[in-house]
Amino acid sequence: MKSLKNKFFIGLTAVAMTAAGGVFAQNAGMGMGAGTGMGMGGPGMHDCEAKGSARSPEKMKAVMEKHQAQLHAKLKLSAAQEPAWKTFVAANTPAAMPTPPDRKEMEKLTTPERMEKMMERSKQHQEKMQERLAALKTFYAVLTPEQQKVFDDSHAHMGNHPMQRRGQEAAKTAK
Repeated sequence: MKSLKNKFFIGLTAVAMTAAGGVFAQNAGMGMGAGTGMGMGGPGMHDCEAKGSARSPEKMKAVMEKHQAQLHAKLKLSAAQEPAWKTFVAANTPAAMPTPPDRKEMEKLTTPERMEKMMERSKQHQEKMQERLAALKTFYAVLTPEQQKVFDDSHAHMGNHPMQRRGQEAAKTAK
């Protein structure tokens, strides 16, 4: 019995050391462009970009158009609802990606100045979100209760991160 117990603990220790070895094998550079955290430029969540599998703006546009076409078909809009739909789609079509601030210029600024720049960008983003919300409310108001239910169901996961949804789906199937 003692021999079996020892083998078990030796095996458990080997598994733990193997798992711990993976932690130490990660790139642990300092500053932007190294490491694995978000925004660090290393092989974290953005590893797909390094492999060339990230969605290009063209692919993202195609996916969005496909989603819009599917939603349009599900909603079965009347001719009277079409203008509100077009306004909604136009408001939710993203403009070109804003250019990120120049890193060298940002490094020249003081911390409060950098924070002010970040707040300016945040305000611009907030204004765009307000425009989208107004278009959404206008469109939603012309939908019938049945169409609103379809719309709500199709946007139930709006804002969730894809990885978060995968975890939620896995939790549902595990129950």
